[in-house]
Amino acid sequence: AGVGKTEIAKVLAKSLGRSLIRLQCYEGLDVAAAVYEWNYAGQMMAIRLAEAGGAVDRERLESELFSERYLIRRPLLQALEPGAGGAPVLLIDELDRTDEAFEAFLLEVLSDFQVTIPELGTIRAPEPPLVILTSNRTREIHDALKRRCLYHWVDYPDAERELQILRSRLPQAPEALSRQVVAFVQAIRKEDLFKAPGVAETLDWATALVELDAIALDPTLVIDTLGVLLKYQDDIQAMQGGRAKALLDEVRSSAG
Repeated sequence: AGVGKTEIAKVLAKSLGRSLIRLQCYEGLDVAAAVYEWNYAGQMMAIRLAEAGGAVDRERLESELFSERYLIRRPLLQALEPGAGGAPVLLIDELDRTDEAFEAFLLEVLSDFQVTIPELGTIRAPEPPLVILTSNRTREIHDALKRRCLYHWVDYPDAERELQILRSRLPQAPEALSRQVVAFVQAIRKEDLFKAPGVAETLDWATALVELDAIALDPTLVIDTLGVLLKYQDDIQAMQGGRAKALLDEVRSSAG
């Protein structure tokens, strides 16, 4: 988590000039939230208005109620529609948070890039979207889905790459501070922590330090801002009591 998997989809969409559609996965995600649902409130209002108007043509009313006018498109259905710059980029983020039933449904959708809506028929993508699926490995993704993907492991960047990222995202940060921040984060990732900080935490920490007008790291500043870098109390406690200072001394000696 936090190494930049989601950013891949964002940069891909920006680079290609295409729209980005994001489906954030979570436990209990279903078709209504991921694909489509009907605007029941609008349908009920249409029924009431038709009844108030007198004679009702039931067949005509039914065809109107289940038309695209009352169809609410969720991310997967939106991704099947053409965009101005071409097919969109579809980000299915943190797929491992869903259950296996939804993963099986997703496999069916992505195999043919079509969705069947009983009341409307089958909606097919004229051009398949570019799909990015991410996982943090809280559970293993089924092999059937993996076989249909190009697999890429996104690891923590090395110090040089992380410094480039920091310079790009936070150019106003003093150069010395940026180098110390990256070196400290690289060192702290080697510690026995429950959750090592990702690139996102590096950027957040550097931003906080810039807001505090820091130009270099010191032990007090590091201890006071550890909550930006580490998100578990046990990890923060492990870095206190002199360990953070020891790592900072190592960083300074390496730089010096």
